[in-house]
Parts: sequence; structure tokens; C-alpha cells
Amino acid sequence: MKTKDNHPSEEKHFQSSEVVRDFVIGMSDGLTVPFALAAGLTGAVESTGIIVTAGLAEIAAGSIAMGLGGYLAGRTQIEHYATEEKREYDEIENLHEVEIQETKEIFAEYGISDELQEKVAREMSKRPDKWVDFMMRFELGLEKPDPNRARQSALVIGLSYVLGGFVPLSAYFFTDSSMEGLYYSSAITLLALIVFGIIKSKLTGQPLFKGALRVTLVGALAAAAAFLIATLIS
Repeated sequence: MKTKDNHPSEEKHFQSSEVVRDFVIGMSDGLTVPFALAAGLTGAVESTGIIVTAGLAEIAAGSIAMGLGGYLAGRTQIEHYATEEKREYDEIENLHEVEIQETKEIFAEYGISDELQEKVAREMSKRPDKWVDFMMRFELGLEKPDPNRARQSALVIGLSYVLGGFVPLSAYFFTDSSMEGLYYSSAITLLALIVFGIIKSKLTGQPLFKGALRVTLVGALAAAAAFLIATLIS
């Protein structure tokens, strides 16, 4: 692409969206779930030791569960693509003319003339791999997944959950009473939620204030609900 001065211009597109999505999933849950747990326990017990122990156990279990969920989701995506790709190869071989017609219908959606549809579809059919790739993208709406996607997803989600989880729990390491820990934890976590909301909005191209406010409110409401329920029960 060139500018009006005939100088190439850079097209800036966001990359690694899947990694960012995994980071957002892990970090948002890591900040809110342990925070809510610690707040809930504060309403029921006075010992910070119990809260720290329970919080560490939750972070360990939560990061493993979240990471496993990311891994299974990634494997499912890879296996689904492979299944559909195999079916598409079978169809271009055994239902050749049907696939030609489907290819032409895709071109028709973009306003390409009938004559050109026929010509391009026939040319494309001479290259099975490219044809299958085209049909996977434009007929089924599937992009070829990274073979390392499942492991990467598990790692990013799990580590970001651990990172987020230690933020609300950290205050309880240095306080003598659970209520004091809750005050400091609330301040630290709310600040972290605001920063995380801004970063998330910046990475995804969303309005900064709206994104930060949404993330902060979710975390605050989760913690408040857990604290009130635990207080009422105890």
C-alpha cells in the first residue's frame, strides 16, 4: 500500500490476538477469584494464615484447571480443523462439480461475474491444497490453527492466573489480622484491576475508561458478594 507521495505505508494490524485473549482470561480470573475467596474468608475467620493457605491452594488448583481448560480448547480446535480439512479433501475428489459450484457461490457473494467465477474456480481446482485452504477459510470460516496452540494456551492462561492471584493474596502475607489484610488487599487489587483494564482495552482497541471501569466493577462486586455472604453465614 502506498501513500499519496508514493511511499510505502505500514499497515498496522494487531498480532498475537490469541495470546492476548489467553492472558486476559487467566489474569481476569486470577485477580477476581482469589480476591473474592480472601474477602469471603475474611468475613468468617480472623487468621491470615488460614486465608493465605486457602488462597495458595486456590491459586494452584485454579491455574491448573484454567490451564487444562485452555489446553483442551486448543486441542479441540486443532482436531476440528483436521476433521473438516479431511472432509473437504474427500469432497473435492468425490463431489468435484458440487465443490466447483460452491466455490462459484462464494465468488458471487463478492460481486464477481459468472464468467470469471467459472474461470477462477476451474483454475483453483487444479491446485487441491490451495483449493481446500480457500474453502476452509471462506466456506467454513476456519483458519489453520497453530499446532503449538494448545500448549501455548495452557501455559499463558495458567501463568497469568498465578500472577493475578498473588496480587490480592500478597497483602495477607504482611498483616496480622484478616480485616487489615482485606483493606490492603482491596486497595492493591482495585488498583491492579484498573491497570489491567486499561492494558486490556489498549491491546484490544476498546475505550480505555470503559474497559477499566468494567473490569474493576466485576472484581469489586465479586469480592463484596463473597464477603457479605461469608459474614452472614458466620
